[in-house]
Amino acid sequence: MFLKVQLPWNVVIPAESLDMKGLMLQKSIVIRLLEDFASRKATKDLGYYLALTTLESVGEGKVRQQTGDVLFPVVFSAVTFKLFRGEIAEGVVHKVLKHGVFLSCGPVENMYLSKMKMPDYNYVPGENPVFMNSKMSKIEKGTTVRFIVIGTKWLEAQREFQALVGLHADYLGPVS
Repeated sequence: MFLKVQLPWNVVIPAESLDMKGLMLQKSIVIRLLEDFASRKATKDLGYYLALTTLESVGEGKVRQQTGDVLFPVVFSAVTFKLFRGEIAEGVVHKVLKHGVFLSCGPVENMYLSKMKMPDYNYVPGENPVFMNSKMSKIEKGTTVRFIVIGTKWLEAQREFQALVGLHADYLGPVS
């Protein structure tokens, strides 16, 4: 679920941001790194980028001939979020359909729980549709559900993951 990773990155500082004082340069590198990190969103191998924790090292800057900008190789530690097959997690239902529900879990907003993967739950239509079982346990919009991850899919164009989840193990279902 959460991974601590060490990443190499190249930070480009525009020539107009350069200053003779090293402190302002260090600040510019950190600010640019945070901006680049936030705009990247996710990768297939590491999952969603959540937080940059420590700046491990800043290499020697190399001047780009065409622009005069300076490229600094940096290494930093970060925390990422990635779901794995077989993992147990919790998510919140945000859409209920006749054939299943959509959940969100952390940064993953498209998780599908099919009616076929909800043993003993039946669809109850209405203004606020729900899935209910014989023990009167409900899965409706806003319900927190504990599930098992069946599979994940990386969408390169949107730079996000989708997941298929189920309730076919012990102690899974709505969390009270």
